[in-house]
Amino acid sequence: MKKISSVILLSLLFIGVIPFLYSFTSFNNYSNNPIIKFPYKKAGLTERQAAAHLLSRFTFGATPNQIDEVVKMGLENWFQQQLLANQSDDSLKTMLSGYETLSMTNEEIVKIFPRNNGQVIKRAIKEGKLEKDSGQFDKKENRIKIDAYMKANGLKPERELIRQLINQKILRAAYSNNQLQEVMTSFWFNHFNVSLTKKDCIHFVTCYEKNEIRPNALGKFGSLLLATAKSPAMLTYLDNFRSVANESGSVANEAGARRLRELYAKQLELRNSGDTSKQFKDVIEKIKKSQKAQGLNENYAREVMELHTLGVDGGYTQSDVTNAAKVLTGWTIFPMSNAYGGKDAMTKLIERVGEDRLKQQGFVHEGDFMFTPNKHDKTEKVILGKIFPANGGYDEGVRLLNMLANHTSTAHFISKKLAVHFVCDNPPTTLIEKMANTFLSSGGDIQQVLLTMVNAPEFWSKESVREKIKSPFELAVSTSRALNAGIAQPYQLANWINKMGERMYFYQAPTGFPDKAKYWINTGSLLNRMNFGLALASQRVPGVTFNLSALNNYHEPESTEAALSTYCKLLMPERNVNETVKRLTPLINDPTIHDKVDAAAGKTVSPQTETSMSGDEMMNEKGSQKGKKGKTKNEDLTINQMQSMKGNNSMINQVTGIIIGSPEFQRR
Repeated sequence: MKKISSVILLSLLFIGVIPFLYSFTSFNNYSNNPIIKFPYKKAGLTERQAAAHLLSRFTFGATPNQIDEVVKMGLENWFQQQLLANQSDDSLKTMLSGYETLSMTNEEIVKIFPRNNGQVIKRAIKEGKLEKDSGQFDKKENRIKIDAYMKANGLKPERELIRQLINQKILRAAYSNNQLQEVMTSFWFNHFNVSLTKKDCIHFVTCYEKNEIRPNALGKFGSLLLATAKSPAMLTYLDNFRSVANESGSVANEAGARRLRELYAKQLELRNSGDTSKQFKDVIEKIKKSQKAQGLNENYAREVMELHTLGVDGGYTQSDVTNAAKVLTGWTIFPMSNAYGGKDAMTKLIERVGEDRLKQQGFVHEGDFMFTPNKHDKTEKVILGKIFPANGGYDEGVRLLNMLANHTSTAHFISKKLAVHFVCDNPPTTLIEKMANTFLSSGGDIQQVLLTMVNAPEFWSKESVREKIKSPFELAVSTSRALNAGIAQPYQLANWINKMGERMYFYQAPTGFPDKAKYWINTGSLLNRMNFGLALASQRVPGVTFNLSALNNYHEPESTEAALSTYCKLLMPERNVNETVKRLTPLINDPTIHDKVDAAAGKTVSPQTETSMSGDEMMNEKGSQKGKKGKTKNEDLTINQMQSMKGNNSMINQVTGIIIGSPEFQRR
């Protein structure tokens, strides 16, 4: 019989797995709870298999020999240690020490990283460093002057701020000893999403993650909600810093308000249908115009109910949204130099009146947050049946967020999102109910909710083990951890993560990235993942190094088949890899598979890569080589080149690359 072509085998392997993937069905308080023995044995798991499952869910991937460490420590003790999130991270701190932005305040970032050349030019003209001739600013000599002015004044391009933000995320995920804290930081950032696509946000995202998300990632949900609500990043992303009451204390006119409600309803309908067509964009533009005319901005009020707390079916009405927006008028940003009108006016006001006097008048100033009572709606409001009396000031906003944080609908909505992320795409309602009950009884204690989840039989069931699919970020980081890789140039990994469909910090919608397999898995994305595996394994991702032979204690496999079996067990420990080896063997033995996979990956692009980075944003770390149009040489591996590599190492590289790109390795 004629041998089946390798491309058909590859297609059957990938396409056959897609329907299957689609069918996937406070710190102190912890010490007061008895340690319950995790019920993994009832699900038929050994202790080592259970350890592997824990590591797959609560870290960004197991490192070599980490299963042994967890078993030796005891699964329950390891999980308790992760909940405390207090392990030293000296090596990571050393890696991050060169990232100056991580120690900066929002205001310092605003000053040092001007949003555009226009700001620099305006300042340079004011100081007499440039002549006031706007028609000449694009000339080469003036660009040189601008660059010199920036250097002399310690100013840096915005893209450097973004590069450091992305790099630190990769390094923390790859190397932090407090893995659960980093996993939860990523989860909550996605839940309370803000995006670099909104230029107003760019200066504030670093501190948002550092000061609001990470410290509260394992605390009380209400604290996390309030911290995000008062962050300049969220205030700008969802426009609440612009939301003010009209002189009458209400919406300017009922007809305009009614039109705005209709537009919001249309937006929700299109969003739920997945429509991103021109019609959806037109609706967004009409909403913006209508909001500007009204003064009151409902963006944050709507999303804090729909996406952050109650959920789309949480039982609120349009009237609740409008009244919540009124409660949150006056929640804005303490002015910063070079941003939102400058700090001078507020400084003069404080000097003239005095901060104590302003407090007496109802002003609230906490860090970068400010509540301004003169912009606040002072009328009575009713939200979810609760009366908010007139003249409630700042406190009524805190009361609103506390009410939302502890609502029954919020308990179920958050519990389900956590279960989807950590258990399976369609978690059983029995598990969600257990978690929601804990959420309510503990006052939204995130640790207690996670404990309830991991102590539940549903977490350990066969429907949950290895039934989650890695996002591109999770794939890249888990691979690096599995290979015990050194990451000297994290942005090179970021380039591949973007190519595979996940542009970190750039997801535009407030929903955050979807958390289910059907979003990530399709033929094109699987081929891109295979190409990534082959590129990384052949050491063609600059700045990422590892020793494949060391993983196997420098023992050389006797054959390609032996290498496939050995490295499957090393990279996917405690799994039955027999079927995986059987499916991958034809790919390993086909001498032309590299050309065909490479060709297919070049033609097929994951839908999520449509918003690829520009040439400027795809900047490379020091030491990398750039080719035409800003692309890094060897960023897209020509897999033919692998065949020119001689000896046994080339064979191990090839085997490892195909394992990384295989459907089984995509599971966590």
